[in-house]
Amino acid sequence: MGFAHNNVLHQNHFRKDWQSRVRTWFDQPGRKLRRRNARKAKAAKLGVRPLELLRPAVRAQTVRYNRKIREGRGFTLAELKEAGIGKKEARGVGIVVDHRRRNLSEEGKALNVERLKAYKARLIVFPRNAKKPKKGDSTGEDLTAATTRSAVPLPSAYVHEEPRKITEEEREFEAYRTLRNERAAARNEGKRKVREAKKAEEEANKKK
Repeated sequence: MGFAHNNVLHQNHFRKDWQSRVRTWFDQPGRKLRRRNARKAKAAKLGVRPLELLRPAVRAQTVRYNRKIREGRGFTLAELKEAGIGKKEARGVGIVVDHRRRNLSEEGKALNVERLKAYKARLIVFPRNAKKPKKGDSTGEDLTAATTRSAVPLPSAYVHEEPRKITEEEREFEAYRTLRNERAAARNEGKRKVREAKKAEEEANKKK
């Protein structure tokens, strides 16, 4: 079949057998029940252990999403050290460790240290042998205390402030001009240092 000139191309599908290529979803209710039963079985198998492992609170990547807080991969060794938890002990009590992650801010580190301390305060470690508890195992009234399997919630991404009046100092502050001045100072810092060094050298030569 030949084609000539700038005409519309035909799309003749000739009644293709589309019925055999339709994707159905009739097993959705059955899958829902299967997932629910799997969750129940997992919860029963875990006993009194938490349903989920403890992970750190981190900022999401890129400027667009870094206002959000999400769960990270694992706690840094520095965070564990400050919270007083060993890295081998952490793995045994449901805390995930990530030896590659680094703390880039004191605020982020303090946030996760508080998260670890809150988890440690709620933690009850049942001894394998009640008559011979090992170091780190819970004893006494802790063993009979009420337990919860809910995870430690993520902290709020914002520090909410009460409404207040704008001060005179804030009203007079020129944010745009301040930013421009700081950028200019950072951009010209090298030139300024060279100029100052040259001036100091000239003054030293004059004294000679």
